[in-house]
Amino acid sequence: AGPGSYTVGTMSERFDCHYCRESLQGKKYVQKEGRHCCVKCFDKICANTCIECKKPIGADSKELHFKNRYWHDSCFRCFKCYTSLVNEPFMLRENNKVWCSNCTAAEDAPRCKGCFKPIIAGDQNVEYKKMVWHKDCFTCSQCKQVIGSGSFFPKGDEFYCVSCHEHKFAKTCAKCKNPITSGGLTYQEQPWHSECFICSNCKKPLGGKRFTAVEDEFYCVECYKECVAKKCAGCKNPITAGFGRGTSVVNYEDESWHDYCFKCTKCARGLANKRFVCHNGKIYCAECPKRL
Repeated sequence: AGPGSYTVGTMSERFDCHYCRESLQGKKYVQKEGRHCCVKCFDKICANTCIECKKPIGADSKELHFKNRYWHDSCFRCFKCYTSLVNEPFMLRENNKVWCSNCTAAEDAPRCKGCFKPIIAGDQNVEYKKMVWHKDCFTCSQCKQVIGSGSFFPKGDEFYCVSCHEHKFAKTCAKCKNPITSGGLTYQEQPWHSECFICSNCKKPLGGKRFTAVEDEFYCVECYKECVAKKCAGCKNPITAGFGRGTSVVNYEDESWHDYCFKCTKCARGLANKRFVCHNGKIYCAECPKRL
């Protein structure tokens, strides 16, 4: 902004006011665009109007102008913070309002989605999908603690820290009841940590391996055969339906047999689903006891 383009002084020669024709000799006058006039006529006819207060800028006032716009020096203040802009950098914005450089930067800066205040140069911030927050304004929707530059999980318009996301959204392990944050497996429509789905005897992981369940306990093939499965009264090997050759079991009194091991002691005829005779603790077909 520059100063006014006229001269104020006291007339020593013989000059009359250009407008009212009164003598200016010995009086205060104003010279503008080659014309001399008294202060009264200047204020009434020639003075520019201040774009801020809309009042004339009289001869006794200091005037500033910029791009054919005029201000009293006392009116040349930042529209936002009211700081005087005389001899200071400024910007002319909409509605002919002048702004200081600081307020201009703040007005044009992106707004924090948390506090809605501007994020100016030097502020630490967090950006996500064209949204921006001050670092301290980026908080967990659940616990309200500052997430800042840490890990987070978006859910619609809300954001959660790792801990709150685990407790609010993660599946819970059927065994340890803690959240499953990654990996895991499903058995009978229930989620498990991989490290929780293990053999009850040897504690080896069962994910991707053959196993059997006995009264809510899980066993790998080897441990089931060794520790859980009944022993066949015939071959003395474990009866592991589904793991081996036989799928049927024959039970009699307190003993069990593979279906293919349940046969006549004398003639070796298979007796599964057939009549048999027990004699002296041994199994015979219906004919062989007669031949003993």
